[in-house]
Amino acid sequence: MTDWLDKTPLEWQSYVNKEVKVSTDEKNEYQGWVITIDPVSASVVLANFEDAQKTLVRVVMGHALQKVEAINEADDLIKNRLSHIFSIHETSLHSSEDLETRKQSLKSWLEQNNIPVTLQGDSLRTLCVAGVLSIDPPYGPDNCSSTNEIILSRIQGLLQSYLTSQ
Repeated sequence: MTDWLDKTPLEWQSYVNKEVKVSTDEKNEYQGWVITIDPVSASVVLANFEDAQKTLVRVVMGHALQKVEAINEADDLIKNRLSHIFSIHETSLHSSEDLETRKQSLKSWLEQNNIPVTLQGDSLRTLCVAGVLSIDPPYGPDNCSSTNEIILSRIQGLLQSYLTSQ
């Protein structure tokens, strides 16, 4: 097996969303689902789901890794749980009526300011701005995502000023 530190970030990426068993130079072994791998230190972040509410997260430092062995591929349920481990569930603080009101109010405000906006997603909960930016519930600046950093920054600024004027 190739030394862990000699692998490329793309090779490390292939371990994400897989259950692995890792061995360290101290002869410790850990098992869990790979959430992510730090491309600088080669450290592996593992998750173990103890029950529906509790998840144990462990970081195994890259310099100590001797062997990483993939055991299982994650199904859609596991992938979804892994992707939401570090997300803050703000939407649970808002009722569905409140979220709908916030969405419609923001959509109207964007349209009044000549910013093209559509609804997207299975439940039409996400606002899509100009086809390049998404705003998810609860529709704040931190809920924006885009690959275009300039548009992201400008829309977040507009959104912040909109929210402070409310």
